[in-house]
Amino acid sequence: MLGKALPMLKMRTNLAPAPARVSPGGPGAAVIEVRGLRKMYYGRPVLEGVDLAVERGEVFAILGPNGAGKTTMVEILEGFRRRSAGEVTVLGEDPATAGRQWRARIGVVPQDTGSFDELTVREVVRSFAAFYAAPLGVDEVIELVGLEEKAASRALHLSGGQQRRLDVALGIIGDPELIFLDEPTTGLDPQARRQAWELVRRLTARGATVVLTTHYLDEVEALANRVAVLVGGKIAEVAAPSQLGGRSHGEAVITFRREGPLLDRKLPELTDEGSMTETDGLVVASTAVPAAVLRKLIDWCWSADVLELPELVVSRPSLEDTYLRMISAGLAQHDDFTPDTAPEETQEGQGVLPQAEEVH
Repeated sequence: MLGKALPMLKMRTNLAPAPARVSPGGPGAAVIEVRGLRKMYYGRPVLEGVDLAVERGEVFAILGPNGAGKTTMVEILEGFRRRSAGEVTVLGEDPATAGRQWRARIGVVPQDTGSFDELTVREVVRSFAAFYAAPLGVDEVIELVGLEEKAASRALHLSGGQQRRLDVALGIIGDPELIFLDEPTTGLDPQARRQAWELVRRLTARGATVVLTTHYLDEVEALANRVAVLVGGKIAEVAAPSQLGGRSHGEAVITFRREGPLLDRKLPELTDEGSMTETDGLVVASTAVPAAVLRKLIDWCWSADVLELPELVVSRPSLEDTYLRMISAGLAQHDDFTPDTAPEETQEGQGVLPQAEEVH
């Protein structure tokens, strides 16, 4: 049965003995360092001068529109694709030349791990554990990903969320220091997505570093310590989600509806605090000092013996607003950018092939 299932394997397995874990530095030490990374396909740029660092123990998210170069960059970090120029260090080694011991220290969870329909969850995890000299315990990993009740069930009978947890189990069975998660919650229902988020938190609590690629902005806000926005082959910004694009200091918008006793009262004037407009009774104030404006509005409200401003909402730019603004600005500056539609690159033993054209 195992012989029938393994040929269907699509996962980039790290077929290597696992050495004793070496963790130089403490929290905050860089596990990934990238300087001037470039990737060219037939003379056209896909990545142009990428610089970034990922710190030990963090969840580092990578955002970008389709074709921005996310897949190419991550595959270079994983050692599955060659770069054209620049310096890349992952866990202290160059992924392009690192050996099997290095590969045993990383875990890769792609969007599609493979098909193991005829095997039970325990059988699949056990078969992957055999690839490593010092794997985690099979039952320990099954418990960690929350599949204890499905351990004896065939993979064929797993739900989408359970299948994704199995994918993660296969990526972490070797006890990796660094885990690459590619779109871990795509296609999952809201409950399954939040269960997947909790699993990521468990992994980092164990000391792992996670590189996360996703299109879900709420996922980035829930999980990521920092996020990189990749646009047109370049890093637009790296920041905490709450700080991205200056959104924490962005202009706030205060809205409320003027009704009842407030209709007969003149709105307070904003001098240096911002601007205020009214349309069909809906008042909108834009300000960089929302506390000061709110105090003025509340005093105005109370002076009419009204205790609450009807339908009051105070908001700053959302992560989605900020992200869309950044990619729009970035794409406008890169009209000649080549979308990331790279050909397959594989090489027995190393996972890479020289390109038809390598630019150094």
